[in-house]
Amino acid sequence: MTTSSTAQPTSSVTARLVPAVAAGITGGLVGGIVFGVLMQLTGMIPMVAMLVGSKSMVIGWLVHLAIAAFIGASFAVIFSRLATSTGRAALYGLGYGIVWWVLGALLIMPAKLGMTDMIFRVGTTQWQSLIGHLVYGLLLGVTFGLLAPRLARRGR
Repeated sequence: MTTSSTAQPTSSVTARLVPAVAAGITGGLVGGIVFGVLMQLTGMIPMVAMLVGSKSMVIGWLVHLAIAAFIGASFAVIFSRLATSTGRAALYGLGYGIVWWVLGALLIMPAKLGMTDMIFRVGTTQWQSLIGHLVYGLLLGVTFGLLAPRLARRGR
């Protein structure tokens, strides 16, 4: 007599993505903490809180870190097959940081805060933001590149 198991085998996509997303979230938080410190030094964290109708420093940090984790997870989903070394992951991270500078700092944030005259406007504050996004992206990529292979081996 044969018995059949009702348990479904883990798909290879899921087995590959779960450790990659964990590495991406971790990298996003590492980059987000450093970028957040830079933002706090320039007084930008309360502006992040304004995205959810607050001016609280704590709320600003929570929103900023949630965004950082989301971007880290999306990095993993998009780039996990391409970021095959720490160097490549760092380069993709830098590029992804630029993408999110354009999307976040130049488009979404000013639009969400009702500053339509600031959409795609680049001045001193936006250049500082680009530096922060590059630091974020670099740390995201490096952390991902170091952590993803270890988590993938561990999951096997």
